[in-house]
Amino acid sequence: MYKFALAERAAFNGDVVTPADADYADSISRWAVNAQRPAKVVAFVKDTSDIALALKYAKAHSLPIAIRGGGHSAAGSSSCADGLIIDLSRYMNGVRIDAEKQVAYVGGGALWEAVDKAAIQHGLATVAGTVNHTGVGGLLLGGGFGWLTAKHGLVIDNLLQATVVTADGSVLMTSSTENSELFFAIRGGGCNFGVATEFVLKLHPQRRTVYAGMIYFHADALEKIIQATNTWYPNVGEKEGMIQIATVSPYGDPCVVLCVFYNGTEAKGRAAYKAFFDIGPVKDETREMPYEEVNSLQNAMAHHGQGVYMKGVAHRRPIYPSIAEAHAKVIDICKNTDFKANILFEYFSLAKASAVPAGVTAFRRDITPAVVALILWKDDSPDNTSKAKQMAHEITEIITRSQEGVTETECLGYSNYDFDAVAAGEEGPAKDKAKLVFGGNYPKLQQIKRRYDPSNIFNRWFPITPAAAAA
Repeated sequence: MYKFALAERAAFNGDVVTPADADYADSISRWAVNAQRPAKVVAFVKDTSDIALALKYAKAHSLPIAIRGGGHSAAGSSSCADGLIIDLSRYMNGVRIDAEKQVAYVGGGALWEAVDKAAIQHGLATVAGTVNHTGVGGLLLGGGFGWLTAKHGLVIDNLLQATVVTADGSVLMTSSTENSELFFAIRGGGCNFGVATEFVLKLHPQRRTVYAGMIYFHADALEKIIQATNTWYPNVGEKEGMIQIATVSPYGDPCVVLCVFYNGTEAKGRAAYKAFFDIGPVKDETREMPYEEVNSLQNAMAHHGQGVYMKGVAHRRPIYPSIAEAHAKVIDICKNTDFKANILFEYFSLAKASAVPAGVTAFRRDITPAVVALILWKDDSPDNTSKAKQMAHEITEIITRSQEGVTETECLGYSNYDFDAVAAGEEGPAKDKAKLVFGGNYPKLQQIKRRYDPSNIFNRWFPITPAAAAA
């Protein structure tokens, strides 16, 4: 029923998959199993004309639309039940480096691993995330923090140009000088404005090796780690960055893991983190490694094929009593349930990202260090997702109630870590929450939405209500 009509199919260059096809299950699979949805049609597009045709077909058959780049959204923004998926991952995933101009041309379906590996061959890099099998498009359009944020800002601060297919099938180039309102909107506004098929990213000189890896501590070292963090972080340099993970080891032992990064030699890196080594780790896996390996350090924890619930919040600084209480909750979950709980605290210098004025991009610039409660499980079911949600919210509530002076929007945390991102009426109140997520930029985004997507067909990530037409 939902195969393209013969004329449409003849014009379509990519692949069309429906539930009757043998590869359907693979076509709707996602990083997080709870983010999978039974689509009616998956369109693996090869070019912008395919995207325009898929949009036309979806509108003609009243099918909801989702866009899949890397498929890494735990909230399910790249999936859509009984709808049409525009999938960029199979054919529009290339990376081309212009070393002379120091720019990367990146397909909308590319993964960060491809960008990291291609750029470093020329001694170059750009701001990526912290897990290399994340899709470029989802991370970028939502803002994008990474190990190089301290030196180069957010991912969107390194976007020079993008190609976007809008709701009416138009193919638009966007930059600071061309379709600049759309360029403002996509830098933080997610997939609300069209299908981004190519990104042009600024590259920066990058040394081939860096110091990084995991340092493991017993849970009873938590207070000393927080004391060291409160001394180190206010003076953190642009070469440094750390993710602290309060968790339980695979053997059931409560622990704190530090994933550290230093953009320099091992000797200088160890000196930068001396205060943490002086606490006495039980295991040290840090070393000087090829730069492109850094974003694979968390892959073992963030592997494909498990249930994932992420709840992000923000905090001004780590406070021991509340973090200890939250860690105790994590330990209890891991001990008494079939879930694996983790709390990740991201400590990158935010000076560069915060220096960009609030009205330059759609991304809200009241930036504070991010915290994410990450709940993982094996058996996919709505009940398990519901249980994970309750656990994650209990953990983050413990952390945020100790914070003073944190505003309502700051408490939202990083939007890419928010399970409420999906369309209203499914998993969360995303439509209403969008006003908080975009803050003072929301009215302007509504005006841009009316121009480029007045029917709101792109509504899978904090959907923005188009502004009403002038009387």
